[in-house]
Amino acid sequence: MQWIKKKEILGKRITEMLYDASMIKTWYRDRSEGWTLHSGIWSPIYINLRHLGSYPEIYKEVGHALGKLIKNECPKVNRIVGIATAGVPIASAISCLEDYSMGYTRKMEGVKTIEDFRKAITDYGQHTIVEGHFENNDNIILVDDLVTRLTSKLIAIEQLQTELKRRNIKAQANKILVLLDREQGALQMAQDHNLLLYSLIPFKNKGINWLKEKLSGLEFETISDYLDNSEKYQNQTIQDDLKKKAK
Repeated sequence: MQWIKKKEILGKRITEMLYDASMIKTWYRDRSEGWTLHSGIWSPIYINLRHLGSYPEIYKEVGHALGKLIKNECPKVNRIVGIATAGVPIASAISCLEDYSMGYTRKMEGVKTIEDFRKAITDYGQHTIVEGHFENNDNIILVDDLVTRLTSKLIAIEQLQTELKRRNIKAQANKILVLLDREQGALQMAQDHNLLLYSLIPFKNKGINWLKEKLSGLEFETISDYLDNSEKYQNQTIQDDLKKKAK
């Protein structure tokens, strides 16, 4: 079977599994008032993949699928780095199931921007900021659960590149892999920074359609429209109306 077809099958199956395990939630099924995201915007859908490890069947499926993605779409990669914290267990699954050497970034408290990182690193001393063994000519891909705006991934890239420089290691580190891309601008940002972004589930263009059979007509239409025009749903009257229609 060709990889493109296999990828679709794996992506659809995992998306459905995530929904069934309530790692993809909707206002209609799970929380009538919806969610206010970290960015401050209201959303009728909420995706939290941090519980993957609590579901061994899904966890193994994710590790297998992302390992196959690496082998087929970036075959020169020989080492993976999990981004703290949600990316670390995913990288572990890929490492164990698909036989990749693994490292991981350390969580740096208070670092939310590249500027924060550059200030923090001057006070960090010689403590390791990325764990793992690396060698010259490595081809590295960073791994995380999902991506929205790419900001945290840019910090992780700089963190890895800083650690490699500290160790005097020359390696390629310009690739990022996520299980799910919300498709809210991250791909364009990656291109703007000369980075390569890979995902198994492009949620706006494919993921929501993979869930169509599991969603009510109202859920599917509302979430699809929201993904195209989130600003429309910041209106309190629209939110109140959706709340009345929830289960």
